[in-house]
Formats: sequence, structure tokens, C-alpha cells
Amino acid sequence: MEVGKAIITDRLTKTFGGFTAVDSISFSVDKGEIFGFLGANGAGKTTAMRMLCGLSKPTSGKGVVAGFDISRQSEKVKRNIGYMSQKFSLYEDLEVWENMRLFAGIYGMGDKEIIEKTDEVLNRLGFYEEKNTLVKDLPLGWKQKLAFSTAIFHEPKIVFLDEPTGGVDPVTRRQFWELIYQAADGGITVFVTTHYMDEAEYCNKVSIMVDGRIEALDTPLRLKQQFNTSTMNGVFQQLAQTASRNE
Repeated sequence: MEVGKAIITDRLTKTFGGFTAVDSISFSVDKGEIFGFLGANGAGKTTAMRMLCGLSKPTSGKGVVAGFDISRQSEKVKRNIGYMSQKFSLYEDLEVWENMRLFAGIYGMGDKEIIEKTDEVLNRLGFYEEKNTLVKDLPLGWKQKLAFSTAIFHEPKIVFLDEPTGGVDPVTRRQFWELIYQAADGGITVFVTTHYMDEAEYCNKVSIMVDGRIEALDTPLRLKQQFNTSTMNGVFQQLAQTASRNE
């Protein structure tokens, strides 16, 4: 794997019968980078993310994530990444600490390490007093922050975030992005999809998919210059207008 790269894809493709969901995409993500992966509904970004997480095998092309081949070493990929779904992924009927222990155990952490780190993380989040609270009783914003902290509890090389701030208020979204910056500062590569174009501005680099292909890839500043617009929403709208499919 190329030095300094957390993710590399080369003509990565996924077809379902006669339908090409992901069409020969090639890109790379630097270690410690916040990489925005954007696209309208039906663009193919969820299918691409599933391949990168080792959950779906490519039809053709190559992908390397955290140093492992996504086709041949999918289990090693899974052990070295974290994942947070847009559909809240923790267990509502377990207490806060039980969720953290469960997911840490799945990733192979030892009991002593889990106990020490649980208290450390909860104190940092200001959640320690809610340690024994059922997750279903937490406000949505707290759930989202807890889900993110659980996704990186085992200190993965890369964390994949699938529209992590959907449905939360602007203040909570800003607080969530502070957690993302902290993770990136700690060396974790962040791969994030979002529907909020203001969040695209927070990324080091952004790709935009249209009909299964990557049609734009650069820093937010350069993309705005390239498309002669003052916002990432302006860039996105220009590209989205060329799409011929949607979910």
C-alpha cells in the first residue's frame, strides 16, 4: 500500500445484474484526513462504502483499506475500522456502559482495558452520570455522540460515518464535528457521507458521485473555484442536475 494512504481504490466497480451501481471509481484518502463522500440518493455512495467496509465484494477493480485488500482480507478490514450508521446503531435496551463494553468486546479489547477506557470516554463526553442510563432514554444528540465514541472506542485506523448528523439540531451537529476533528487529530482517518453541504466545508477533501461515477474530487476551496460558486451547495447542485437516476 502506498505510504501515507488510508484508502486506495482503483477502478472499483459493483454491478447488480445489468445495473452498474458503482462505475470504476478511483481515489485515495490520506491517513488522518477527513474525507467527504457526497452524492444524491442513488449515486452509489452507500454501495461504495459497503465495499470499502468489507461488507460487499467488488465485481471488479481493487480497493485497499487500512492496508488490507477489501476482496481477499475483508475480515481484517473490519477489525481495523469503525462504523456508524445513519440509522442509530446502538442497542436501545442496554445501558450506556453496556453498549460500550459490547462493541469493545466484539473488536477484541480486554476486560481491564474496556473498564478503564469506558470511564475515561464517558468523563470526556460529560456522560459519566448517565453511565447506567438506558440508551433509549438519552436525547438524540447524546445518542449520536455516544455512537461515534463507541465506533472509535477500539482506536481504529479509519472510521466510516454514514450521514451521522441526520436529524439533529445545528448546535449538536457542530459539537459532533468537534468530536470528528478530535479523532482526526488523534490520527484516525474519517470517511463521512453527509447531506448537509455546510458540513462538506469542514472536510479536508471532498468527492461527489453522480450515477455511480466520481465526477468531482478536490478540496472544498478548489471545487468552489472550479465551479465558480461560493458554496459547496452550489457545486453539488451543478453536478446533481446531470444525474439520470435516483433511489
